[in-house]
Amino acid sequence: MSYLVLIRHGESEWNAKGLWTGLTDVSLSEKGKEQAKTAGDKIKKINFDFSFSSNLKRANETLEIIKQTINQNNLPTINNSALNERDYGEFTGKNKWEIKEKIGDEEFLKIRRSWDHPIKNGESLKNVYDRVVPYYLENILPKLKEEKNILIAAHGNSLRALIKRLENISDEQIPHLEISTGEVYIYNIGKNGEIISKEIKKV
Repeated sequence: MSYLVLIRHGESEWNAKGLWTGLTDVSLSEKGKEQAKTAGDKIKKINFDFSFSSNLKRANETLEIIKQTINQNNLPTINNSALNERDYGEFTGKNKWEIKEKIGDEEFLKIRRSWDHPIKNGESLKNVYDRVVPYYLENILPKLKEEKNILIAAHGNSLRALIKRLENISDEQIPHLEISTGEVYIYNIGKNGEIISKEIKKV
């Protein structure tokens, strides 16, 4: 049995302003740094073998704070763009709540949370899934099957895509999956890669 721990990065400077961030490389806010430390406190009892993160600063800063908090500074870390946040295309840098007022609740929910709603010059969740899941299957799942404990610090949509695969969530149900900044998902994984148990810790 092994642990797979998924953590969404702490609040970023753009999260605090209500801006769609996507691939824009912004740092954590002070609140985000505190969230990362709190997330670390919740997983101190797990001794990890590998950690994974995206190529974006906010996820890497979160992971580094967690590694310090759990006293595993030398934990091997692998960064890959497959774990990057969704590209919000033309909505990048725009205030999501102002957009919501302009387009209405229904269209806003489609853009923000649906499975395959297109965004001009950007990605749908399905597009994110198509890069995250193959990377997981090739690079992370084999380690879990070897009973290695894995920590992943990534983003709301890259983690939603991965959780969709892990928990077999349908296209129709995936809009209901929300992951808050700093939120922690702890899975016990069996030798065949199946989920034995799951725990969610909020910060």
